[in-house]
Amino acid sequence: MLSILILTRNEAQNIADCLASVAWSDDIHVLDSRSTDGTQSLATAAGAHVTDRTFDNWSAHQNWALKNLPFQHPWVFYLDADERVTPELRDALLAAAATPGNACAFRVQRRDFFMNTWLKHVQTSPFYLRLFRPESMRYERLVNPVSIPSGPVGQVTGYLDHFPFSKGLDHWLERHRRYAELEAEQTLANRRNHSAFSLRAALFDQDFHRRRFHQKELFYRLPFRPLIRFVYLYILRRGFLDGKAGYTYARLQSRYESWIVARTKEMERS
Repeated sequence: MLSILILTRNEAQNIADCLASVAWSDDIHVLDSRSTDGTQSLATAAGAHVTDRTFDNWSAHQNWALKNLPFQHPWVFYLDADERVTPELRDALLAAAATPGNACAFRVQRRDFFMNTWLKHVQTSPFYLRLFRPESMRYERLVNPVSIPSGPVGQVTGYLDHFPFSKGLDHWLERHRRYAELEAEQTLANRRNHSAFSLRAALFDQDFHRRRFHQKELFYRLPFRPLIRFVYLYILRRGFLDGKAGYTYARLQSRYESWIVARTKEMERS
């Protein structure tokens, strides 16, 4: 058996289906950020352990959960309220937790859905580190956090289904406006805390964290970033094969990139 971690804020619309998809676990923890729509009551009624904590930023919130929540099992599976564990993934997770070998974490493959379509091609990356031993995992970045395991990583079969537009397009847009603000803050913080950008470091540095920083800096310094993001998702990743949903999603991601660019420049000027 393994423990479950779900982060929530005003997820009354999603939490019931999410919890139902992990009802096979006897240790479900919901870390809620001061919801006002009844999320906590719904989670409690479903048998989850609910902890209330004010949200500060993504990595700090997740790291706090791993260090402070009383998980009953040595392995934890993390998911968001708009995600669902399929039966095939459930079986693979239980098998991996029972016989992990030398792995301290496992990747899962996520399917994002939009306009009743699986975005099979236009996703930036379908793989996420979600099953792990909490003492062997930490997170970095204010938003869109990066998972940093302390040991070998494996991979499980099955799908984690994700419905990012379950609350409608307006909610997605508003959420990504907030994300753009945090991305801009993260970009400027990275530049304050690291040496000047180096193309050589972006391509060849042996230290993973330094290489990743310079790779991000390379992308952030490119002109026409929103257009580049659209071309990458729609053409290079063959998002056109996802039909109208793929085209619309690539356009939305391009718009999100333009918000990050604009907010970063505004912060630099001020």
